[in-house]
Amino acid sequence: MSQTDPDFALDPARRQLLAGSAIAAAGIALPALAQAQTPSPTPAAPQRGTTKGKTTMSNTVMTKDGTEIFYKDWGPKNAQPIVFHHGWPLSSDDWDTQMLFFLKQGFRVVAHDRRGHGRSAQVSEGHDMDHYASDAFAVVEHLNLKNAVHIGHSTGGGEVARYVAKHGQPSGRVAKAVLVSAVPPIMLKTAAYPGGLPIEVFDGFRQGVAENRAQLFLDVPSGPFYGFNRPGAKVYPGVINNWWRQGMTGSAKAHYDGIKAFSETDQTEDLKAITVPTLVLHGEDDQIVPIDNSARLSVKLLKNGKLKTYPGYSHGMLTVNADVINADLLAFIKG
Repeated sequence: MSQTDPDFALDPARRQLLAGSAIAAAGIALPALAQAQTPSPTPAAPQRGTTKGKTTMSNTVMTKDGTEIFYKDWGPKNAQPIVFHHGWPLSSDDWDTQMLFFLKQGFRVVAHDRRGHGRSAQVSEGHDMDHYASDAFAVVEHLNLKNAVHIGHSTGGGEVARYVAKHGQPSGRVAKAVLVSAVPPIMLKTAAYPGGLPIEVFDGFRQGVAENRAQLFLDVPSGPFYGFNRPGAKVYPGVINNWWRQGMTGSAKAHYDGIKAFSETDQTEDLKAITVPTLVLHGEDDQIVPIDNSARLSVKLLKNGKLKTYPGYSHGMLTVNADVINADLLAFIKG
């Protein structure tokens, strides 16, 4: 993956400060990229059509506040639906491996791009957990999904918790939930959660997005996200390229505002309100969302929760350990 043009990039020391600040407080430093690669080009825009004078994509739903949300809906319409909620700053494409796996198992699989991410509208406002959850509900209602299993990764796990508590259970549309490497109950250090990360961590992310988002979106997947910074780790350049591609397709405004959403939203009450069976999966070497202040606390707040942890697994275990995680997800859904 080629380094950013020197005329555009920050000096190396400055760049490392920005890229590493988000995890430095947890005692982790982002390394420099070990090998230059070339990022994949931005994909062509989806095909669009015109409806009543408005240009729209075929697989979209319009929310109550007028935001166009893109979604994928694969498989038999009478099968049990599994709905996937992606992490920051990615898109529904991050779930391709899981969607194809569960499609082969006979499920209906659905995933959407969060507002401001991927192919959804790059709106200025509404980048918070309440809007994330209500946007997901708009997709669910549009497709009339019932008895659904909702699976969320990272920020998407926070979205699932808010969705199930505020929309899924009250509407009777949710059967089970899964939180994978998820941000709840809250990432930020607070009086109630003294083990959280200091605000400087997230200020570093904000600075990185504002000053050199393209470089930040190389350094994060090249280092801590997938554990590629660990000694002996097998590095997949294509995975890094795909993370970068997804991130750069989205809106910088959505990504900047979303940092507050995933780090400062206290979801204690959401977790307490959830009564459906909920599986919590987390890697023990997660350098992005440390397990002790997330999964191990969340499962104590859930009324019907079960925790499974994975020694040595990273924040991106859904991708680099998909065979193991997919099997565990299938066992839970069928159980």
